[in-house]
Amino acid sequence: MRNVWRASELAVSRATTCSTGDEDLDSELPNRGWPRSSLVELLVQQAGIGEIQLLRPTLKRLSADRRIALVQPPYLPQAMALREWQFNEKNIFWVRPETSADALWSTEQILKNGSCGAVVLWQRDIRPEALRRLNLVAQGADTWFWLIRPLTHCSDASPSPLRLALRPAIGGVSVDIVKRRGPHCDAPIFVPLEGLPAGRKHLDTEHETNVVRVPAVTTARSVAAALV
Repeated sequence: MRNVWRASELAVSRATTCSTGDEDLDSELPNRGWPRSSLVELLVQQAGIGEIQLLRPTLKRLSADRRIALVQPPYLPQAMALREWQFNEKNIFWVRPETSADALWSTEQILKNGSCGAVVLWQRDIRPEALRRLNLVAQGADTWFWLIRPLTHCSDASPSPLRLALRPAIGGVSVDIVKRRGPHCDAPIFVPLEGLPAGRKHLDTEHETNVVRVPAVTTARSVAAALV
């Protein structure tokens, strides 16, 4: 059966995926890429270690003709960085809800109405029932969806079928696959990031943020996002 796999093998299904842009990471993910219609968790040691640069190849491709929603990012998006990364900045939306509850509500509405090709949501704390709800909504949407939250939640139970732990490394990020449909991944994967010195060493020091910034605001519970 197509959707049944052995525990020793990566799952292969008819699910739509998009390459991460890194061959080593693709080779460790089911169907070789980021899954669409799925909740993907990125658990970061701290904000700004390269999590958006990790998504950069995918978001760049999608922004060419689809909208990208950034919901409650920890830093203001920046138009200059978008242009530098060759994003279609007119398709990048910044959603700034006042509360976490509004951020979750806004994310659900975006996923349900299919107005965006991708959604990136930042949350520090999220209740298990809210996670399950997001996971169910994501399954019914033709959208790529990432939830970024602290690494301290790594051991928490989650309905997400794909969870990655990100730590800073010289020249890129070190990626541990916490959960996937397939065997346990023993070794971390080094993903180089463009514009950083080459290397593979883990870092424990503070790092400058790489999150993009755009001067656009939308309020929570507003279905139409503001155009950048």
